[in-house]
Amino acid sequence: MRSSGTPPADLVAIKDEFDTTSAEILLANPLLDFDKLVVVKGNPYFQSNWDGPNHLGSDLIVVSPVHADGKQTLLYHAGRISDFDLNWDGRRILFSDGNALFEINADGTGLRQVSAKDPPVWHYDGCYLPNGQILFTSTREPKYCMCNRHIMGNLYRMEKDGANIHQIGGNTLFEGHPNLMPDGRILYDRWEYVDRNFGDAQGLWVVNPDGTQHGIYWGNNTGSPGAKLEGRILPDGLCLCIFAACHDRPWGALAIVDRSKGVDGRAPVVRTWPAEAVKWVGDGDFDSFWRARPRYEDPYPLSEKYFLVARAVGNSEETAITLVDVFGNELELYREAPGCFDPMPLGRRPRPPVIPVRRTYTDAPGKFYIQDVYVGTHMQGVNRGDVKYLRVVESGEKRSWSPQGWIGQYGYAPGSHWPPVNWADLGNKRVLGTVPVESDGSAYFECPSRGFVFFQLLDRNGRLIQTMRSGTMIQPGELQGCIGCHEDRIKQAPVNNNPIALLKPAHKLDGWHGASRFFSYMRDVQPVFDRHCVKCHDFGKPAGQKLLLCGDRSMTFAASYKALFLKHAINCLGTGKAPILQPYTWGSTRSPIIERLDKGHQGIKLAPDEMDALVTWIDLNGPYYPTYDCAYPNNLAGRCPLDNNQVARLGKLVGLEFRRFIGYGANRGALVSFDRPELSPCLSGLPKNSTEYKEALAIIQAGQVQLKAHPEADREGFVPAANALNREKFYEERRQIELKNRQAILKGEKVYDEQRKQNP
Repeated sequence: MRSSGTPPADLVAIKDEFDTTSAEILLANPLLDFDKLVVVKGNPYFQSNWDGPNHLGSDLIVVSPVHADGKQTLLYHAGRISDFDLNWDGRRILFSDGNALFEINADGTGLRQVSAKDPPVWHYDGCYLPNGQILFTSTREPKYCMCNRHIMGNLYRMEKDGANIHQIGGNTLFEGHPNLMPDGRILYDRWEYVDRNFGDAQGLWVVNPDGTQHGIYWGNNTGSPGAKLEGRILPDGLCLCIFAACHDRPWGALAIVDRSKGVDGRAPVVRTWPAEAVKWVGDGDFDSFWRARPRYEDPYPLSEKYFLVARAVGNSEETAITLVDVFGNELELYREAPGCFDPMPLGRRPRPPVIPVRRTYTDAPGKFYIQDVYVGTHMQGVNRGDVKYLRVVESGEKRSWSPQGWIGQYGYAPGSHWPPVNWADLGNKRVLGTVPVESDGSAYFECPSRGFVFFQLLDRNGRLIQTMRSGTMIQPGELQGCIGCHEDRIKQAPVNNNPIALLKPAHKLDGWHGASRFFSYMRDVQPVFDRHCVKCHDFGKPAGQKLLLCGDRSMTFAASYKALFLKHAINCLGTGKAPILQPYTWGSTRSPIIERLDKGHQGIKLAPDEMDALVTWIDLNGPYYPTYDCAYPNNLAGRCPLDNNQVARLGKLVGLEFRRFIGYGANRGALVSFDRPELSPCLSGLPKNSTEYKEALAIIQAGQVQLKAHPEADREGFVPAANALNREKFYEERRQIELKNRQAILKGEKVYDEQRKQNP
């Protein structure tokens, strides 16, 4: 009797014959009628999906004909090869070795270096523009991941010979995997943080080749997948892309998105491979797509129904070049260990139209206009006349990092800080200015062209009604506008042909209570509490037990700052989930401390500028440090004046583990006071005449002396540590090169980067 788990021999033979016939039919597809296929061979990964050149092959090869026993021709061999692109005529190939971009003829001749090697700068993800210039991602304006220490990249553009490199993207984290759309725009994936959770802030975006009109394509407010990558537009206008996890390689499910059905959520997702992956789309875990099996990457459409893609082989990291169609077929075309990826047929491609330049190359401001702030998908409950002002806020870049970090203690998945800048949020911010909103809801204003900005709608008291939780940028001389706030980008919106704001000159941004500066809790908020609250809300006083509002410096933050979060006296968003929120969800209008002060708590009456300081701080999501730079990068959290041995000894004396990575006692409020060491709560359990008390007090007093000699970034007299100063010096050097290259473009000249052999 035959075992129930063993199919009969005739069925096995039938299946083998069917598989062979199916393969022959798929190989006979006219779309595969190209002679040569260019692929990269080698170890398929270098970094994660958001950290530098993420493919690390060793050989650039041509396979012909395209099947398993096809002849392989080596075009280029190197230690590293990153993503490549074919010129429109199919005769030249652009690729990166991580540090620089190279070009080679399709027959393997004529290798030339396009961009100079400029360590520690990386150039990668290059692609040809319709006018012959080159677009790519680079780390030449150095900035670091806000929730970690990785260096980030932005989009740049240069002449085909490597001249006049200039920046066209400027968000505070990452822009990569650019691909040309049929209409000449660029589809790319962007990672950004504005009051957002660290894991679900990667979406697909579009931009003109000159850097104007950055806009959402799909998925910016969709929590799962955490990363949407490598988008390419299909002939029918849909988008083929990869749905990936935040914390994984740049692979996951293959997906088709129909943007006509929305810019977020599950409805626009037409199909996924594997099929069950569509169930994970939505406001779920940003790492849900880590479980996708099989895993796909580097999709390249042959038509709206047939695609080339690199597909993982089994459970390994090896990938094989595979043909996938919408009818459920998958056929492995080429495999060679340790992996093959980035498939592109070698041949001519349609050249998209050239979009005219709509910017200047000075350092002049651009101009934003909003037709009607009341038009939007998330403005429920806001009546005409409620919005009186629009606040323009810049989200700062992280230009420095510390080896020691801290885990946020508030909000959804707050993430790590290296070093910490806030309790709840991942960014530092400054108010560039506040402009009026006209009676018809319109606004018009100038904005600096260097900076990543977002907008907030305010009521007559200057308090938050709605906020963007995403950023934008504007190029010099650019005019950029929108219909409304959180406008529906799919449906037809009402058009006001004569907005009142456009009948007047554009408003100039005039800062916040003086020149624009990054917000500092100790400079801008604590003085309000010192004048009105500390006499009651101090250490050792009954009111202080309810809410401590003294500004004594603890290990990382001020005592009052920690207490306001721990006691839920303020309603900050923290690092909130991706979906757009309704107005009045959080901020000063929903904060108990503001409600108490409005009612006249203990007869306290704040001056208008004092109330505005407190309100603005809350509406900016509770920033603390004005900079990521720190004075003590190697100490606890990168901010503590005590060295590691002192922290360990103090912890042993008082029975607390200060060096716990998550929080190190943060949820217990301030444990030490470097301003008044004898009032440090951690000493309360020790007899004052004991040797342990005296030694512990002496350690805290040593921290007090250290902070006076070398203040941290929350105090006057702060001087960053040497590593931060060196990074800022390098940043300024890169900024001057950017300005010089822009001047060259204005004059019709060419400027080239200098080749470097050593790190600066």
